[in-house]
Amino acid sequence: MHLDHITIRTRDLPGTRAFLLTVFDELQERTRPEAIHRIPGHWLYAGDKPIIHLIGARGYGTDTAAEAYDHVGIHLDDYKGFRAKLEALGIRYSAMDLEELDERRLFFRTPSGPLIEAVFHDPMPQREETLQ
Repeated sequence: MHLDHITIRTRDLPGTRAFLLTVFDELQERTRPEAIHRIPGHWLYAGDKPIIHLIGARGYGTDTAAEAYDHVGIHLDDYKGFRAKLEALGIRYSAMDLEELDERRLFFRTPSGPLIEAVFHDPMPQREETLQ
């Protein structure tokens, strides 16, 4: 288990991106997976790891903060086992597979609300498995 990334939600996406790239020389922006391009944002990499994810906030509803930590990503092993554990504990979650990165993700909330993203580098299911 190790910290995978942190996501920052901001109403000033260009300003936050420029600030972080200016302050941290080690960071550089690279592409994000095609599956999430519908969400405005940027991924900032340290070496070969995208450790800061920036996403745009709209400024209304639950997005009222000008800038806030949206969620923390934790890298784990054993996707199937962890998913079964969440189900056994009755914890609601949503799943996302990012085939371009060969990653599987499970999103769930703590009892008080903060979002956690569990990131796995387990093999993707075969096409036949996903259709059953």
